[in-house]
Amino acid sequence: MQYRLSRLVAGPVLRLVAQATVTGAEHVPVTGPAIIASNHLSVIDSIYLPLLLERPVSFAAKSEYFTGTRLRDRLVGAYLRSTNQVSTDRAGGRAAHDMLEAALRHLGAGQLFGIYPEGTRSPDGRLYRGRTGVGYLALHSGAPVIPVAMIGTDRVLPPGHRLPRPGRIEIRIGEPLDFAEFRGQPVGARQRRAVTDEVVRGIQKLSGQEFVPMYASVRKLELAATTPTDEPPAAAAD
Repeated sequence: MQYRLSRLVAGPVLRLVAQATVTGAEHVPVTGPAIIASNHLSVIDSIYLPLLLERPVSFAAKSEYFTGTRLRDRLVGAYLRSTNQVSTDRAGGRAAHDMLEAALRHLGAGQLFGIYPEGTRSPDGRLYRGRTGVGYLALHSGAPVIPVAMIGTDRVLPPGHRLPRPGRIEIRIGEPLDFAEFRGQPVGARQRRAVTDEVVRGIQKLSGQEFVPMYASVRKLELAATTPTDEPPAAAAD
């Protein structure tokens, strides 16, 4: 009830900010568990995708989104809580394991769970190598994986910007991947990697993004290392 109410209240405002369209919605099952695997361009991915899917879907969102004290952060946090998004502390040593266990509980209850295989937002709009958590979930739960491409969210709210700007968002939903060929096999690193790579290929096919064979988190560290931290000295007056 709270999920539907939050969408009714926030929906008109969000639709004023961005005109959003969905293609392929018929690929999301009406009942039963499924994993929604999306690219990740902006914090608002976790807002617009749950808004525009008919069934409730829970994403793992970093805990900072829930605990911010600025007005915008409080509004985002309230919406994420009301739509059953999962707060994840990425700093803890067991953070990844705890998130996966929470996801398996959602799937075991027949729900939709959303995951960003890249593990973090793309720093430049390209699609990066997937972390194998999505493979772990698919193989342990047996749930189908539905690839999704978010288009335009990084233009509505680019990383580092505080306020969204009007624009268009498109959500493209692909056909489910069931990975039946892995049933009965051990859930090892090779199997998790194979599933993850196939999911990322499915996302790329929908999004048309350039693929980068490295982790987005590594690329962010590279960019941070090359970004000057000090302002240049002011030019002397003539």
